[in-house]
Amino acid sequence: MRALGIIACLLATAGLAACNVDSPEKAAPAESTAPGDHNLTLQWGGKDRTYRVHAPPGYDGRTPLPLVVTMHFYPGTALQIVTTSGMSAKADKEGFLVLYPEGVTGGYNALVCCGSEDDVGFIKALVERMVTVWKADPKRVYATGISNGGDMSIRLAVEAAGTFAAVAPVSGGIGGRATDASYKPTKPVSLITFIGGNDRYYSAFDTGLKSWRERLACNEPLPIATVVLPNEITLEAFKCGDGSDLAIYRLPKMGHSWPGAKAGGLSDPGAGIDATEIMWEFFKAHRLA
Repeated sequence: MRALGIIACLLATAGLAACNVDSPEKAAPAESTAPGDHNLTLQWGGKDRTYRVHAPPGYDGRTPLPLVVTMHFYPGTALQIVTTSGMSAKADKEGFLVLYPEGVTGGYNALVCCGSEDDVGFIKALVERMVTVWKADPKRVYATGISNGGDMSIRLAVEAAGTFAAVAPVSGGIGGRATDASYKPTKPVSLITFIGGNDRYYSAFDTGLKSWRERLACNEPLPIATVVLPNEITLEAFKCGDGSDLAIYRLPKMGHSWPGAKAGGLSDPGAGIDATEIMWEFFKAHRLA
């Protein structure tokens, strides 16, 4: 019966939906792919999970484009992180796809909180769908988020290794279940992060980054262009033992915020740097082997 189910699924979906009968995902209806914003639903774990897709002008559904998974704070929504991150506007300029997964009751099951949903499985299923249906380039998939969403990007880097080429947690950190020394990616995932000195979680973020450096042997300093950063901001960059890169922006005058965000929750337009601009340049320099 299982074999018949797989065959029936393959014939019925023609590649437009997942065919893993052991998965909690229910085959999603085909959606119309086009430039602009799309509010969509996928049944996962017995729930209708919502997400948002943004495709840039000129998107043709055939040319493989990079994909940036962008995740909200807690409590938050996909639409709120659209505003804070400015990622859709950046996608329109640079020509990439954006996926905004929405957490259940405002949050993701990340490293410290929130909830008990299989958000790793949910987001992996969405990425697979973006590759299959929206023609995202599987070698150029990235993840970012702020606070709870930043923690989630780190969890994805470890537990969905091989899916993401790089991640960029903003005001998020390596804590909770990630304190175990064995908690690290099994395949190279480069990481860039932005942490504020006035963030109440700064000490935990700093401790987590030191642990990440130790686990992945990020000991080789990378050359950095001589740029004077404002507001006493510093940048450290390292090559890690597995071939990945690690870049750390410390903003001593910033709190729990997205540096450079012009509007929205947790925005800091006067931070001195634009995290969205910087992380995109970092993403462009990394792809899966």
